[in-house]
Amino acid sequence: MSQPEPSPNTSAHQDKPAIAPKAWWRRWVLTPILTVIGLSAAGAMSVLLLVGIGLCVAYPNLPEVHGLAVYQPKMPLRVYASNGTLIGEFGEEKRHFLPISEIPKVMRDAVLAIEDARFYQHGGVDYLGVLRAGLANFGESRSQGASTITMQVARNFYLPSEKTFTRKIYEILLAMKIESKLSKDQILELYMNQIFLGQRAYGFAAASDIYFGKPIKDLTVAEAAMLAGLPKAPSAYNPIRNPRRATIRQQYIIDRMYENRFITAEQRDEAKAQALRYRTKPPIPPYAEYVAEAARSLMHEQYGAEAYTRGLNVYTSMDLEEQAIAAKALRKGLLDFDRRQPWRGPEAYVELPTDPKQVDIMIAEALEEHPDSDTIRAAVVTDASPQRVRATLQSGEQVEIGADGLKSVGKALTEQASPKHQIRRGAVIRLEQGSDGKWAIRQLPEVEGAFVSMDPRTGLIRAMVGGFDFERNKFNHVTQAWRQPGSSFKPFIYSAALEKGFTPATVVNDAPLFYDAGSTGSRAWEPKNYDGKFEGPMSLRRALAKSKNMVSIRVLESVGTHYAQNWLTNFGFDADKHLPYLPMALGAGSVTPMQMADAYAVFANGGYRVNPTLVLKVTDGRGHTLAQYRPNVLDESMRGIDARNAFVMNSLLQEVTRSGTAARAQSTLKRPDLYGKTGTTNDSMDAWFAGYHPHLVAVVWIGYDQPRKLGDRETGGGLSLPVWIDYMAFALRHTPVVEYTPPEGLVNIGGEWFYEEYTRTNGVRDVGLNSPESGAPSGTPSAPSASEKSDILDMFGSKPGA
Repeated sequence: MSQPEPSPNTSAHQDKPAIAPKAWWRRWVLTPILTVIGLSAAGAMSVLLLVGIGLCVAYPNLPEVHGLAVYQPKMPLRVYASNGTLIGEFGEEKRHFLPISEIPKVMRDAVLAIEDARFYQHGGVDYLGVLRAGLANFGESRSQGASTITMQVARNFYLPSEKTFTRKIYEILLAMKIESKLSKDQILELYMNQIFLGQRAYGFAAASDIYFGKPIKDLTVAEAAMLAGLPKAPSAYNPIRNPRRATIRQQYIIDRMYENRFITAEQRDEAKAQALRYRTKPPIPPYAEYVAEAARSLMHEQYGAEAYTRGLNVYTSMDLEEQAIAAKALRKGLLDFDRRQPWRGPEAYVELPTDPKQVDIMIAEALEEHPDSDTIRAAVVTDASPQRVRATLQSGEQVEIGADGLKSVGKALTEQASPKHQIRRGAVIRLEQGSDGKWAIRQLPEVEGAFVSMDPRTGLIRAMVGGFDFERNKFNHVTQAWRQPGSSFKPFIYSAALEKGFTPATVVNDAPLFYDAGSTGSRAWEPKNYDGKFEGPMSLRRALAKSKNMVSIRVLESVGTHYAQNWLTNFGFDADKHLPYLPMALGAGSVTPMQMADAYAVFANGGYRVNPTLVLKVTDGRGHTLAQYRPNVLDESMRGIDARNAFVMNSLLQEVTRSGTAARAQSTLKRPDLYGKTGTTNDSMDAWFAGYHPHLVAVVWIGYDQPRKLGDRETGGGLSLPVWIDYMAFALRHTPVVEYTPPEGLVNIGGEWFYEEYTRTNGVRDVGLNSPESGAPSGTPSAPSASEKSDILDMFGSKPGA
């Protein structure tokens, strides 16, 4: 302890002789002690009376403390990837509960040195410590508390936060009671796991991870001393936010550790000289936020509010590498699309001061509201001209954008630009650095997207990306976005047709169709193909590969809308989301990307329904298993469609990726075992690709949250398929080619597959060849009813997609 500072009176008279040692003793020690003794003697009876009343009245009313022996701390919900990597943490407290035997001596010593050096000598209340603190507070500007660790445990667990005399009495009595029930090590264990240390960290194990990014067992003396300084005022002594103040306290604690003989002089000097390095990388890897949030939501449904306090550990099926690839692929697809859009203008404008010293502070404050989005950085323009722009990032780094990086902004750097589009000093813009180190101006896309992949044999989800940036838009488009599937829905109509005698060789007329308003007063409906062309009779195989709308409508007319609506439920679709009208053939109903992945899995696994599954295991804070995933064993009880149906549909969907609208898939990935269907809805408002390998299904959707046209030339094959290919290139890199084995009941005639009972002579040979203009193919039940006609335009516009 340092010597008391001189009082203001003595410092004002430096010319006077120093006070003699005996005079100092009388003035600063003897006089106060005699005064205290005198006052104590005069009020001895009163004090004893008050203490007696306190013991008799308060002690019996103290709360029971034996519950501390089985203390269950509030532990956050943690979510993990399939490899055990932490991807999400939910709850107000970050905590890693450790028994006292696993808390290293250096951490315990640092805490004892500053909080309660006589912890193992006193019985809960340190009377010597009280006297020492009183003298220190009397003679120094630095205040010292007299609360022992046991008293702090009593306060933290049982007492309100306000500082009153009554609370102090209860604190002392509770400390005595705790000491009578628990061992010293048990009390210290509670303290070191319960105390709040800032940054949402409770306990020193959590603080070690949050501040230094290392397990507590690896802490140095200097690091332990820094953490030990946090309990007094976690915000004031936060070493990241207030390094100067925190360092002063850390150095003081190191001295206290030496004074209490916890460390040697050499260790003290080494600790004081050590430069501390704080955690700079985020403790949770990027790109997995939507998966973590989905797991959190599932746990909240199951356990309610307790999910955030009982230390649940949720282990998911998500593959961390595949998740990162999927997220990057989707972001790239959305950014590539946005680069084809016109410049929308800066995100905001900031009035920058003329004083250069104030500019940096102003920029830092302004960019707090515009956080970076992965590689897309926010910046404030400090100087702008048509050939060059200078800007400052949140980090304070100043960058320069040359002419090549300004191409996307058009005339925004000219005087002719409108005020909301102009790039000028103070404009908040977005920048991205290329592989060549050069910067370019970008925009955060307004368009959104979704990606999900799963194993069709088990239903285990491998990757799920719910949007461009979770921090910007937490809406999970994979599970929450109900959108029209467009032509990616056609395979389910074709699947229904196979059960009605259609074959891949059935010829259907790709000719115009027209439905008049009739007596209903509704507008007429004249569907079109995406390219506006009609190619006449073609096989069902070729029609699906080329995504011919007229063929799909004629097929649905022949099958019957109610039959098809019921058939969709075999794939997990909601019948009420797909009304039994002809636009259903063009995907006019509503689905989520997750539903589409689940449905395409039925084709991929040979006809079985498997439920999408994200959570593999749930344990409590002590490692006890609460729930365990049991792998699916595909059997006939799970069958959704006939194995023959699945095989023939696989053959048709393989043709799409070989020679149809998704031919880019096989040509890019150089493998034949790829299957899928593109989808573009009415007026190009939604772009889809749903595809699979026998061991992996993946679905991509792109569109605006408030549906609007993506552009006349934007299709599922152009927007969503490239995202799917980028993901599959990585996910299938070590997977050998797998071909389906034809099940019993199929025959191959002339290179085409048929049901045994529906060959060329027995199945449906052709549709729509006799009366192409009527819209009612020969041999079909009937033309659409009046009610169907009247509802067509309520579901669909005049220009279906591909």
